[in-house]
Amino acid sequence: MRAARWTGTKSIELGTVPKDAIVRVTHCTICGSDLHMYAGELNSGMQKGDIMGHEAIGIVEDVGSQVSKIKKGDRVIILPVIACGDCFYCQRQEYSLCDSTNPSKEMENMWGHRLSGIFGYSHLTGGYPGDQAEWCRVPNADLTCVKAPMDVDAKKLVALADVTPTAWHGCELAEVTKGDVVGVWGCGAIGLSIQKPSLFRGARKVYAIDKDPQRLKIAASFGAIPVNINDHTDVAAYILSVEPHGLDRGIEASGFRSETSVTHTLMRKVGLEGDQGDTVTSIITATRKCGNIALIGDFFFNTNQFPIGMLMEKTITLRGGQLMAQKYFPYLLDIVVSGEYDPSFVMTHTDDFENVSKNYASFNDHKIPGGLKVCLVTEFGRSGVRSI
Repeated sequence: MRAARWTGTKSIELGTVPKDAIVRVTHCTICGSDLHMYAGELNSGMQKGDIMGHEAIGIVEDVGSQVSKIKKGDRVIILPVIACGDCFYCQRQEYSLCDSTNPSKEMENMWGHRLSGIFGYSHLTGGYPGDQAEWCRVPNADLTCVKAPMDVDAKKLVALADVTPTAWHGCELAEVTKGDVVGVWGCGAIGLSIQKPSLFRGARKVYAIDKDPQRLKIAASFGAIPVNINDHTDVAAYILSVEPHGLDRGIEASGFRSETSVTHTLMRKVGLEGDQGDTVTSIITATRKCGNIALIGDFFFNTNQFPIGMLMEKTITLRGGQLMAQKYFPYLLDIVVSGEYDPSFVMTHTDDFENVSKNYASFNDHKIPGGLKVCLVTEFGRSGVRSI
């Protein structure tokens, strides 16, 4: 089969690998977190030829004897998190913290614990072959696959693989509820997908913070209040000038690559820190006393000048972590199928899967048409097949 294989920094090649699969992929996409490997920040966890990707849908081609919830011919969403369903954390529905599916000693040495396995996300998360491929072998398929109707738009389902549950996870961590004033730093696919569900959950106001005019325009289109970083020397001060009590909920959705200050830019360039603290400091400053903050945009290493005193003294709750995808289904699928919520707005471009290498380069350079994500369609997906 053909698959998107990591061959080095800024090098993704479409190669041929042995077929070892139960799901035949019809559509997949590139995640912002895939760029950590593509651009070189997580090269230490990669091996040449690793298959990329953790956002895909497809048709079940075969199932093992232990699988009971899905069958051959079913259309499924492949969730990114591979969980066992039985360990201490899975029993608490904290699936991304699964103790059993990730053998990485390197991660355990880094953080004291291992997180769950994740498709196509380096050997730090288990080295599982990803689903930017024509087939994908899915471990623990009853928990990792979500059966979906045949007549739902593919873009909606691809968005449900990772973007929407990650965004929902951000809202859950921040405890977004009716009447809240929310600020979201970052207007990429995840940031926008946090802003829209925040309003869906009843937030009174949602501030969308970014520097890209096109993305800010998308945020404004569904009712968020755009704040252009380029228009304010101090975004936190601006937020406090219009919301004197501060934000009830502050959510970070931009990640460690989005440094804004000269200090953090230089420290990252010379290796004195791995993660920038600019965004987190701004969020802590802008969030009210006893408010909540969620970190969603991926931090892996360390940051300097972290305002721990302000965090503690303001009695702010700070949480973060990878999505607990399985926890949020079938609810998320139900609201999409019923028409209550449409996540497909993040898929601003469609292309053939065979052009995956070109789309990695475009995504890294912020040149995807429409400004957000590309929906890649395999040859099987283009055939219009509805079942096997």
